[in-house]
Amino acid sequence: MYYLIKQTLCTADFERLKTDGAQYVAVLTSAEWAAQKNSFDMGIEIEPLTNEIHSTKAEVNYDSLTGTFSIPHRNDFETVSRFAFALDEKGIVFIDDEGAAQKIINEIQHTKKWRLPGLERFLYDFLEQIVIRDRDFLESCDNELTVIENAIEAENEDEKTIERANEIRSDLRILREHYEQLLDFSQELEENENNFFKHENLRYFRLFVNRIERFRDSAKANSDHALQIRDIYKAHLDIKQNRIMTVLTVVTTIFMPLTLIVGWYGMNFRYMPELESAWGYPVVILVSALILIGSLLYFKKKKWL
Repeated sequence: MYYLIKQTLCTADFERLKTDGAQYVAVLTSAEWAAQKNSFDMGIEIEPLTNEIHSTKAEVNYDSLTGTFSIPHRNDFETVSRFAFALDEKGIVFIDDEGAAQKIINEIQHTKKWRLPGLERFLYDFLEQIVIRDRDFLESCDNELTVIENAIEAENEDEKTIERANEIRSDLRILREHYEQLLDFSQELEENENNFFKHENLRYFRLFVNRIERFRDSAKANSDHALQIRDIYKAHLDIKQNRIMTVLTVVTTIFMPLTLIVGWYGMNFRYMPELESAWGYPVVILVSALILIGSLLYFKKKKWL
């Protein structure tokens, strides 16, 4: 697919791309790029490889800019969209076998209309589409982490709750790495080493840098929040274990003298006078009850119960 950057993205054919004079956007498959790349007349030294994409980056060539996009899906961070690109002052070519770049471009074509069209504005809107729902995503993460923290404080948490907090932290780690790559990418554009972009339009890239920095800081804050929740959960587990150990210690301490009495009178020596006394059994019961009540009152006074 070929587009001219006018007040909107206008669909065109390749011949019009070469003769119209307006800056353009093209989306090609790897096979199409291999067949047509010489027609775009870009001074490419570092060939964009679509089968070895691991990050979002831009690399400066002598008379072009090439690079790759690696975009994690916000609803499943294990799924990643990958495509490459090459650009110069005339326009940009996306090399996309998965349709991810085409989907973003379709959205721009249907929603954007520019008073001052240009390649810089298109790139800004393209990058914006990548992170367009990230503010809502980060806010939802923050809200969910707050709910998890409140559940822990109220002791209503379960294993799935803590697993969810760990999943959010893992997603935020991936997102932070993505933001760092987008920052490097947009700063490379803003540097404008090859003078592809008009100086007055570099503000678009600065705007995007500022936005990504805010998103990165928000992701870091949420990640720290998730880490704090894990620490709070561990502290609550320790408190619960301490309570259990306290109860076991109190029970053991209470029954130690009772165990001694049972052991003592369980020896059944022949000349133990208590064995023959009519009051022996009631007295042992009374003494055991007094020991039990006295121990409980003592532990209560010491606030061990």
